[in-house]
Amino acid sequence: MKSQDSKVKGQNYMSKIKIELRRVAEEIPDYKGTQSAKVKSQSHSANVKTELKSRCYNFSVNVLRFLKSVEANRIQFPIIDQLVRAFTSVGANVVEARAASSKRDFLRFYEIALKSSNETKYWLCLLRDAFDIDKSKVDPLLQEAAEISNMIAASILTMKNKR
Repeated sequence: MKSQDSKVKGQNYMSKIKIELRRVAEEIPDYKGTQSAKVKSQSHSANVKTELKSRCYNFSVNVLRFLKSVEANRIQFPIIDQLVRAFTSVGANVVEARAASSKRDFLRFYEIALKSSNETKYWLCLLRDAFDIDKSKVDPLLQEAAEISNMIAASILTMKNKR
């Protein structure tokens, strides 16, 4: 009897996971600006979160494209490597927060995203100022990183009820 009960519990657990995965998949934008009808009908708060995810993703794509155009030398490689780790961490932690098991866990992912966003600004500034890189290409990236940092910081303050 025990094995039958555990089999039923396992099936129920898998069904719940499949339902949750379908729900999450419906809410994830395709990162080209279009979203499912379900996401469009959600509250302003949910739309801000979706906008943040989309902006983080688009920012990552833009930084990658920028880095492809940079002729890196041996000195720049470690800086570029750190930059890649930092800016990809921002979006990854924002997305990971969606699957958080608690408000505290959610907040922790956002705090890590904020730290990574600030680190991204540091590495971009270092590349801009220490090497012969077109500042007109770096400055819009810095502006977007600052805006993403502000969005994440505002969300953290709201979650901590400090607004």
